[in-house]
Amino acid sequence: MNETSERMLREHLTGVLLEKTEAQGAAERTEAVKEFLAVTMTASDDRAAERVAEFVPPLLPELYRKWIGMFVDRLFETVPREALNALCDGADESNAAIVLAYVMFLESERMEKQIDADMKILAAGADENGEMEELAAGYIRTHMLRLTEKSGGEK
Repeated sequence: MNETSERMLREHLTGVLLEKTEAQGAAERTEAVKEFLAVTMTASDDRAAERVAEFVPPLLPELYRKWIGMFVDRLFETVPREALNALCDGADESNAAIVLAYVMFLESERMEKQIDADMKILAAGADENGEMEELAAGYIRTHMLRLTEKSGGEK
């Protein structure tokens, strides 16, 4: 396989997984913000919570890219090129198979250790007093109050 073909396969695999990761991330983030607001304060409606969620950035994009890169590297180490060509045909079934293989990769013992190590490194960068978490929560509450006020809801 020439270098261009390998690059195209890698780009396809990475693109499929990034698209899925970003799409699921937004929905999960919206749901998490709704749940957070329901527990911590009265929200006027789900639409207001969804609008607040739009302000919350995706989490860990650099880690997702790292893990996807590890997965793609592993595929090229273990899967015959003909199978990779077939997997990257762009069909919905093939893309679903890519996602399934990625999920299985993430559940492997090796990746469980890697994810744990990466999360510990990330946590080590956070402050010890939880100030960043409180800042994020305050940011969400402030935006929720503004949206509630604009929609005519109670404070």
